[in-house]
Amino acid sequence: MGRSGPATGGWLVGLMAVGAAVAVLLLALRLGGALAAAIPGLPDPGPVTTWALPPVRLLADGLATLTVGFAVTAAFLLPGDGTSVSAHGWLLLRRAGLAAAGWAVTSLTLLVLTVSDLLGAPLDRLGAASVVSFGVDIAQGRSLLAQAGLAAVVAVAARVGVSRGTAALASAVALVGLLPPALTGHAAGAGNHQIAVSSLALHVLAAALWVGGLAALLSIRHSRHLPGAAARYSRLALACFVAVAVSGLANAAVRLGAVDQLWQSRYGWLVLGKLAALVALGLIGAAHRTRTLPGLHAGRRGAFARLAAGELTVFAATVGLAVALSRSPTPVAEPVDADPVTEVLGFGMPAAPTAAHLLGQPLPDLFFLTVTVVGIAAYLAGVRRLRRAGHHWPAARTASWVGGLLVLAAATGLGFARYAYVLFSAHMAQHMVLSMLVPILLVGGAPVTLALRALRRPADAQVRGAREWLLRALHSRLTRLLTHPVVALGVYTASLFGLYFSDLLGTLMRSHLGHLAMLGHFVLSGYLLFWVLIGIDPGRPRVPHPILVLIHLAAMMAHGFFGLALMQTTTVIAPDWYLGVHPGWASSPLDDQKLGAGIAWAFGEIPAAVVMVLLVRQWIRADEREQRRLDRAADRAEATGEDDELARYNAFLAATARETDRN
Repeated sequence: MGRSGPATGGWLVGLMAVGAAVAVLLLALRLGGALAAAIPGLPDPGPVTTWALPPVRLLADGLATLTVGFAVTAAFLLPGDGTSVSAHGWLLLRRAGLAAAGWAVTSLTLLVLTVSDLLGAPLDRLGAASVVSFGVDIAQGRSLLAQAGLAAVVAVAARVGVSRGTAALASAVALVGLLPPALTGHAAGAGNHQIAVSSLALHVLAAALWVGGLAALLSIRHSRHLPGAAARYSRLALACFVAVAVSGLANAAVRLGAVDQLWQSRYGWLVLGKLAALVALGLIGAAHRTRTLPGLHAGRRGAFARLAAGELTVFAATVGLAVALSRSPTPVAEPVDADPVTEVLGFGMPAAPTAAHLLGQPLPDLFFLTVTVVGIAAYLAGVRRLRRAGHHWPAARTASWVGGLLVLAAATGLGFARYAYVLFSAHMAQHMVLSMLVPILLVGGAPVTLALRALRRPADAQVRGAREWLLRALHSRLTRLLTHPVVALGVYTASLFGLYFSDLLGTLMRSHLGHLAMLGHFVLSGYLLFWVLIGIDPGRPRVPHPILVLIHLAAMMAHGFFGLALMQTTTVIAPDWYLGVHPGWASSPLDDQKLGAGIAWAFGEIPAAVVMVLLVRQWIRADEREQRRLDRAADRAEATGEDDELARYNAFLAATARETDRN
């Protein structure tokens, strides 16, 4: 009987959550107009697809959330058993595997239902060829296939692995699996999709961590590790609350179009419902931090379980409301005669560039804005913690890090970013800034050194905190491979030639996810190279300075050769993109491309010279440190009457010379 009580309580909480989600989903679908009767004469997918599609979407989202929450809790919130997860972590991993398997199946089911909905064909009239074509040729279909594949990977990894590294990998893959539909669905076709897509992706990730983590804690509510795990989850939940609020407001602003649509449209009513739920969840979270967490540590678990069960029910209802929103028409209707350039870019064709246009008319992307704000805030918090502890941190490093992130935000969010979409020359200037200037500044900030000094060790030695995961990453085989000077040089140069002398550039420019990945790769590949060359953080390989100078010279030569090769090109690169979005006020695409080649060839001179100066300076300082070490060894040897290293080396050379003379 004692064992059936907790199980019964768990099933009851689950049924309450499912019931709330389904009830709110149906009510919101009716209120939002998503279940309106089909218009006579237009294709109708039939009642099965109409009524099954929203619940299947809800089921897929719920299983994805559980997968993320179970895997993240097992890997990061619970203490482990050496390199393996704990007993409760093993249980959560197995549950994550089951949820991921169900997630994969529902994603494939959703693929079939989506084809039926888009074609307006009932399921019994839907051919296999249509489903396969949709999954292979259409972005929305490919995203669902990708999601199903990633969910299957998580299901296998969670079932066969018991290490904390496997749990962390499963968590990462599960989080990535949330993104494909978000990046190709409702928001991807919206105007100003730079904000719409990035904000939706951030919203989905934060919500899954928030809800899934709570569900995982409730499933292990009788574990002795619950108080510590709940305290760690509380910090995660607070960050997720902020991310969900900011990203939700940004996404709603894009889709509503005007503030008055909040109360003048059905879609706005649903948004207000989500806002009310968010406020309620914030209040519950505050109650957790002030009341139930201290009660947990005092051994009183009943209040936590009751409040968390109510919170999970509100969460489930909110997820149902979110699914209904994704199926409801927005107040911002697509124009009948839409500008094709606006449909592709998410904004109208910019006017001829001026200083005001380049620095004004911002095109903010929530992804890079989040990286900038979080990066600066975390760095300054680390510096503040060091100074409170009485340790010094150079102001130059802080200025370098903050400057690098501000340049990153400017290059990706000011009006200049608009021109990088339509002009090859502007894109190349953005590439050079992101791959050279930004990484050099970020490397100068020594963020790894700051993190290792500022991050605190968890009170429980079996818990891996951020510092422990960072150390494991620094000493991993992958890091040793990537930080080999030749590999770092290869990654940097391959990104130049592989992107522009293939069809990859046009492919990446056509999707927001591809564009984000490309810009992120510019920063990461440049950071990797310059971290190996001039970084001062621990974890980078100890390479003699003459070899680093040669690597840098090779990078300069490859950069210069790339610029010259680009100048000699007589055909337009990525013609399917640049010919379609080329402005009428600009020079010909080929002339603009040659200007971009000149920028690529000339831009690297000053950053390369700065890096060379830093390399030579580090070389000189290393020699000075070595000479001081030898001098100290000689002084010790003279004081003790023993030979120092130099004397022993000279004696070895003299003995070798005498042996040679005798022979």
